[in-house]
Amino acid sequence: MIGIGENITVLQDTFGKVFNEGTEFQRDGSQFDQLFQEGDTFQVGNLEVRVLHTPGHTPACMVHVMGDTTFVGDTIFMPDFGTARVDFPGGSAETLYQSIQKLFMLPDDTRVFVGHDYKAPGRGEYAWETTIGAQKELNKHVGAGASEAAFVEMRTKRDAELAMPLLIVPSLQVNMRAGKMPKAEDNGTTYLKVPVDAL
Repeated sequence: MIGIGENITVLQDTFGKVFNEGTEFQRDGSQFDQLFQEGDTFQVGNLEVRVLHTPGHTPACMVHVMGDTTFVGDTIFMPDFGTARVDFPGGSAETLYQSIQKLFMLPDDTRVFVGHDYKAPGRGEYAWETTIGAQKELNKHVGAGASEAAFVEMRTKRDAELAMPLLIVPSLQVNMRAGKMPKAEDNGTTYLKVPVDAL
């Protein structure tokens, strides 16, 4: 089963236009088996997973809570690296801050697994696990009681200086199709498009 947040439809509509997908590309999330909403639950074996909607990085971001463990995707990174960028279509620093405050309501000893790690300056090893308590205290962007206003100012200024991620153009075209490549064109070849001036 492949599931994703129900707001994937917002991203499909946005990037369907960017990549000029036409009417053949469905923008209703039908490429996925399940569209999740805040509070939904599902089973992984004997484990119940609870879904939290955590927009901000994108409108579709979700966090999955399994007992004392949570998988946060791109919402937050390791405490020494901070938080996700918010300059993608539909992103919002205010919304991301509020989503992280929702995470901070989980117990401090909740294990947090991040989606990926960039090795913060001065740290030589990759890391992937932390806790809600450590995030609340040490996260360089939102820890130690950082205010929403300070976070929004920092995140907005920082994101204005970031380059576009290296593989964002091809990955968007595959991600919005639940991991499938675009349909082959009339010559039998499948293409990933590179819009010259749309992004």
